Amino acid sequence: MMSLRPLLVAFLIFCCNSCAVSPPSPAPGVAAPGVSFLALGDSYTIGEGEAEAARWPVQLAALARQQGLAVQEPTVIARTGWTTAELQAALADARPAPTYGLVSLLIGVNNQYQGQSVARYRPEFRALLRAAIGLAGGRAGRVVVLSIPDWGQSPFGQQQGRDVAAIGREIDQFNAVAQDECRQAGVAYVDITALTRAAAPDRSQFTRDGLHYSQAQMRQWAERVLPVVQSQLQ
Repeated sequence: MMSLRPLLVAFLIFCCNSCAVSPPSPAPGVAAPGVSFLALGDSYTIGEGEAEAARWPVQLAALARQQGLAVQEPTVIARTGWTTAELQAALADARPAPTYGLVSLLIGVNNQYQGQSVARYRPEFRALLRAAIGLAGGRAGRVVVLSIPDWGQSPFGQQQGRDVAAIGREIDQFNAVAQDECRQAGVAYVDITALTRAAAPDRSQFTRDGLHYSQAQMRQWAERVLPVVQSQLQ
């Protein structure tokens, strides 16, 4: 059983109320140039513990522009601690723009962390995937899903006294559901879980809390997603 202190730390890290701040919208009636980009998720989309410029969606947009793709700075709808159900509720309240040129989705770690079942995750993830496709103007080929990082392999995860192997197996189960739903919907799925597992021995790949990922690790995510986005937009 965990002591009180690790439980408190875990609560603060996974369930705090830090929320991503989206970039300002253009003036009414003025369309911003380039491909609009909406990033949906939780603390891994925010880049908890890092500067805004270090977030993987921001890095992805910058890399895309370097390749000649006019991708705007991302609008981010994400909050630390959000599950699939909470992201779905937030989307209903956020009232994002009706259509984006590119939509990303990375969600599910908090479902696993809270002990929710994959049976519950599947319909909630499916609903989010449909919402993402709708926000991409009905174009499944403009949506990209990232797999859930394996937080059990992080320095924080390895200090919790929990079964790290069991965490990994559960993460794999959630990712298998997401990948299957993406396949059925015709949505691109990108595996970054292997990158997060490989990062385990390198403390520089993590932020100060030992749970979230540094700019260097998130750049690897962006680099892995970039060829998919290039294919989608060209």
